[in-house]
Amino acid sequence: MIDFTNIEYLKSGNVRQQKAYIQLEKLRIFEKLKNYNPILTGTIPIGIDLPNSDLDIICECYEHVKFYELVSESFANEKNFEISSKNWNGVKSTIAKFQSDRFEIEIFGQPIPTEQQNAYKHMILEYKILTKMGSTFKAQIKKLKKEGLKTEPAFAKLLGLSGNPYEELLLIEI
Repeated sequence: MIDFTNIEYLKSGNVRQQKAYIQLEKLRIFEKLKNYNPILTGTIPIGIDLPNSDLDIICECYEHVKFYELVSESFANEKNFEISSKNWNGVKSTIAKFQSDRFEIEIFGQPIPTEQQNAYKHMILEYKILTKMGSTFKAQIKKLKKEGLKTEPAFAKLLGLSGNPYEELLLIEI
């Protein structure tokens, strides 16, 4: 399995993954956020992204004021930069968004180890499902996403899951 905790895998990925790697390195995001255990999550790492898919970087953040300040100092000059701290599903979170040369980037910090955050757990499960189900399934996921479904609801639909797709997906064992 790919080590998604280290973005080096992007260098040998598809064209979009390689472009993501170049952009992340240019901005030195992982270097700047290294004390927060950053992990790139979402659809780009697992190859089911659409042209407008963003780069989602999750971080382990316990001191939101310090994290807020670091992210602001590091990226406030980027296009359309915005940052806020609020409760996200009952968990204090700091979220920054900005536009880079080729990608919208979102940095998401929560007081939860990154490998235990739902974004990471969803991505790993989706990767395992895609690996098991093959290219036809992957194409169907991308088709549903192009039609407007978010990633987790697309998986839930194809897998016949009912209820909240974000919760139900986490119950699957692969």
